[in-house]
Amino acid sequence: MRRWWNRPRFDLLETAVVSAVIGLLAFTAARQYAAPFNGGDPDERAALAKKYGPERNSEHEEEWVLRDFFGDRRDGVFVDVGANHYRAFNNTYYLETALGWSGLAIEPLTTFADDYRTHRPRTRFLPFFVSDASDQLATMYYLKSNPLVTSSEKAFTERFGSDAVAMQTPTITLDDLLAGEHIAAFDFMSMDIELAEPKALRGFDVERFRPKLVCIEAHPEVRQQILDYFARHHYVIVGKYLRADTANLYFAPDPAVPN
Repeated sequence: MRRWWNRPRFDLLETAVVSAVIGLLAFTAARQYAAPFNGGDPDERAALAKKYGPERNSEHEEEWVLRDFFGDRRDGVFVDVGANHYRAFNNTYYLETALGWSGLAIEPLTTFADDYRTHRPRTRFLPFFVSDASDQLATMYYLKSNPLVTSSEKAFTERFGSDAVAMQTPTITLDDLLAGEHIAAFDFMSMDIELAEPKALRGFDVERFRPKLVCIEAHPEVRQQILDYFARHHYVIVGKYLRADTANLYFAPDPAVPN
């Protein structure tokens, strides 16, 4: 049986502050969809925006890319690792609310859980840190002033503010989590866990589950490790999105390798 640990609880003031900040950030995200992003080819972004925009819920062009890749198909299954807020800067909100997809939101910051239950009924929220080993404790760091920034690397969190707070959360491998949720295959995986992606991938058999598309944030510090992992497992970069979204890499199964 999976073991659970007690987590530090927010006091009333912290809860009020976090809730207010989350609400403000969600509102800001909803109003700034058409704002330009750093990096990427403006013509490539403009083509996606013309076809699928101008609004978006994702931080970068992720939502437009997903719609383009899947052709706005309905009723798929997603796994969102590092899901964070149910809507603001979220890669799977549109899939669920507009296209009827369902899936898992894996996020250690439990402050977000109630909003998923309220606003994302087709998504199961799971409060774990995805890693290369299950049933351990990981120390995470989030900002009181901006809970959208959460990382197991304190220095990374402190790039965005000086009020980092430590919390402990149980770890699980993606293989164990999917087995526990009785998921044998799914269509799309999003992974955004702030430099912990290589460790999470070590606990994931991508060839077994064979998602049709993977969107994974690729900071320079871990980008080569991510590329090496997918190359070993017969996934290739979806080149048409390389210039549109430079924050993420998109991978699909190599069509030359049989299932």
